[in-house]
Amino acid sequence: MQKGNIGVTTENIFPVIKKFLYSDHEIFLREMVSNAVDATQKLKTLIEKGDYKGEAGDLTVRLSLDKDAGTLTISDRGIGMTAEEIDKYINQIAFSGVTDFLDKYKDTAHSIIGHFGLGFYSSFMVSKKVEIVTRSYKDGAQAVKWTCDGSPAYEISEVEKADRGTDIILYIDEDCKEFLEKSRIEQLLNKYCKFMSVPVAFGKKTEWKDGKQEETDEDNVINSVEPLWTKAPSTLKDEDYKSFYRTLYPMQDEPLFWIHLNVDFPFSLTGILYFPRIKSNIELQRNKVQLYCNQVFVTDQVEGIVPDFMTLLHGVIDSPDIPLNVSRSYLQSDANVKKISTYITKKVSDRLNSLFKEDRKGFEEKWDDLKIFIHYGMLSEQDFYDRAKDFSLLKDTEGKYYTYDEYQALIKDQQTDKDGQTVYLYATNKDDQYSYIESARAKEYHVLLMDGELDVAVAQMLEQKIEKSRFVRVDSDVIERLIQKEDEKREALGKDDSDKLSVLFTSQLPTMEKTEIHVDVQPLGAEQRPVVITQSEYMRRMKEMSKFQGGMAFYAQMPDMYTMVLNSDHPLVKRVLTEAGAATTEALKPIEGEIRGLEARLAVLRQERDKKKAEEVTDAEKQEITDTEKKVGDEREKRRSVLSDFAKGNDVIHQLIDLALLQNGMLKGSALDAFLSRSISMI
Repeated sequence: MQKGNIGVTTENIFPVIKKFLYSDHEIFLREMVSNAVDATQKLKTLIEKGDYKGEAGDLTVRLSLDKDAGTLTISDRGIGMTAEEIDKYINQIAFSGVTDFLDKYKDTAHSIIGHFGLGFYSSFMVSKKVEIVTRSYKDGAQAVKWTCDGSPAYEISEVEKADRGTDIILYIDEDCKEFLEKSRIEQLLNKYCKFMSVPVAFGKKTEWKDGKQEETDEDNVINSVEPLWTKAPSTLKDEDYKSFYRTLYPMQDEPLFWIHLNVDFPFSLTGILYFPRIKSNIELQRNKVQLYCNQVFVTDQVEGIVPDFMTLLHGVIDSPDIPLNVSRSYLQSDANVKKISTYITKKVSDRLNSLFKEDRKGFEEKWDDLKIFIHYGMLSEQDFYDRAKDFSLLKDTEGKYYTYDEYQALIKDQQTDKDGQTVYLYATNKDDQYSYIESARAKEYHVLLMDGELDVAVAQMLEQKIEKSRFVRVDSDVIERLIQKEDEKREALGKDDSDKLSVLFTSQLPTMEKTEIHVDVQPLGAEQRPVVITQSEYMRRMKEMSKFQGGMAFYAQMPDMYTMVLNSDHPLVKRVLTEAGAATTEALKPIEGEIRGLEARLAVLRQERDKKKAEEVTDAEKQEITDTEKKVGDEREKRRSVLSDFAKGNDVIHQLIDLALLQNGMLKGSALDAFLSRSISMI
């Protein structure tokens, strides 16, 4: 029997392995099974090269549990090890047997995984003791047993073993008993090993018999040794791809389409990327691309491998050239990763472009599902924008689709304002903004439908990309001011009448939480609506952008700002003004006379003050200005009160306000009930 200490630089590496080397304890099972697959692949390579003349036989890797003994055993019929090889590859940590093997068989050993020689030691994350019972494939080899209890001390002894290969017996630690549960092992095998290149069996298949599940004689092989991405696309049908998608994502809707990746130079990469049906909520879709290294699952956190926007895709990427750290759990940044990322971006954009060119109608039908992915890519990657701008589409409120160039040509003549800017009108909801859309159509303007999660951000981006353009929501102003032309000026009301109308309507506006409404009086033409509510394009856009950009939280806290535009040309608004004049003139005459006198006095006082230096103005003069300002304010409040009392009993004012609120979905609860009752009584 041989005894010794494992060749490590620290007194006890095992606590380090247990705590820091691996991101998650469950990873041990992947490493153990990967090692068994490695050993089996090595034997296959020796047979291919003619360096092993024996029979391959059954090469299945097998796992077995013994809850009574507290053990989990991983067995293979690969090349096994001699005592000398155990000493070199197990006792000297970080000397990987793979390195020597690849040097000798670099042309054919394409399926060897594990590059560091530390994978085996992950077993000590969950085990209080580990045994290796192994016999080399070499003629006359003596089987040996290696034992270690988690300290640097180990023992090697000669034993009997009838067959070549290796059994690794893990004596599971007290705090890791979950790994003695059949369901837990099945879960991990399904996660990490379901596409490994050698059959992996865990127990026997069961069947329903006499009212219960009973084991059969057939091995329960948990993996597919030739997953779809390893096959030539020419040999596959659409149903093969769809079936594989259901295997990967059992609960997902059928994908829109897919891309089969296959490249040998300047790096090796295979895979299948699926385009899922993405309606909204970007976050829910992430982490659906699975990264494999020679058919061994590594991670579904692929942000470093594919551009961020492609984490919305589903599917598999498999590459032995993606650099991994010792645990295969985290990606490292290097030039290869950047090349792979660039390649995948190009393949995806080429595929989308060919779909657009070959079947535009089909592409348009898929657009609503595709656009959040394409928009996200264009917003986050300049390279992708440059490729996608030719097949990215704009959809109008009539359901027609245009490329950016097509739409610009369509609206350029009709929708260019007096400053030479092309104005892209858009709606975010066809029903809510119906009347605004109709007003635009009446002017023969076109209106886009931009109802996607990222459409506001895309509008912002396109304003930067398309020269002399701006995007304006169709309800952000009255139609005459959305695209300002050199039209004839309409005659505006005098200041007194405008102020009077503003007070009449402002005094009757309902109080709404986090909402402010400002009243503006404009001559819009007798044929236009009497009252229109608009919302500032800038403020609304900033609030919407704040949902996605943390630094803009300030805007999210601000109230919603609306403008209620009174059309002074409309007969109903004129009627309100006339009736208010008739009802309030006598009461307002002395008040307005007092206001005029006070304002004239205030103007003189301010003029005298402004002629002097600040230190020359006496306290008495300052006080007189303050007192006069207060008197003006008091008289204006009296004026407001008189007008408010009239407005309170005027059904036309209330009806016009409520109609405008109703049009914008802002009339609710008791206010809506009052509107309905008033409407009936007015009829």
